[in-house]
Amino acid sequence: MTTENTENAENTEVNIEETLKTVEDTQAEETVEAADATVEKVEVVEEEDFKSKFYYLAAEMENLRRRHDRETQNLLKYGNEKVLSALLDVVDNLDRTLLAISNDEDEKVKNIFTGIDMVKKQMTDVLLQNGLEEVESLGKVFDANFHEALAQQPAEGKEDDEIISEFQKGYILNGRLLRAAKVVIVKN
Repeated sequence: MTTENTENAENTEVNIEETLKTVEDTQAEETVEAADATVEKVEVVEEEDFKSKFYYLAAEMENLRRRHDRETQNLLKYGNEKVLSALLDVVDNLDRTLLAISNDEDEKVKNIFTGIDMVKKQMTDVLLQNGLEEVESLGKVFDANFHEALAQQPAEGKEDDEIISEFQKGYILNGRLLRAAKVVIVKN
């Protein structure tokens, strides 16, 4: 019986080894399948992450392009704002000069008046061609967006807050207020 027991033990050992090998092979296959599934999930996640980053960057580039276009347009519209604002003082001085010599009877002064008036009109035309507009004031109702009230005066036949005189003209550059008109309004 010893031989038979030995053979049974050997057969059992072989069966155990075969079973262990089968179990190891099965576990190895399951591990490979699990690894493959994990790799596929990682690839899908990476692809989705890549797509979201791509769309984000594409949107960011579009926003950058729009912002650049808007800044370029603003630069073209308002880039000469400082120069035009400084030229307004020159136009104001020409107006004051014309006002001072307008009633003089001397022929030479009348010729100077005509020359200064022509220069002022030419300067005003150049300003208008560059997008500058005058703010209309006289006879209008006071608007704090466009006018600066320097004084109030009673006036018969006029409504409250109506503008009766203008100290300094106001100007708008391409739809944006460059300088408010300085005015006197009615307060009865």
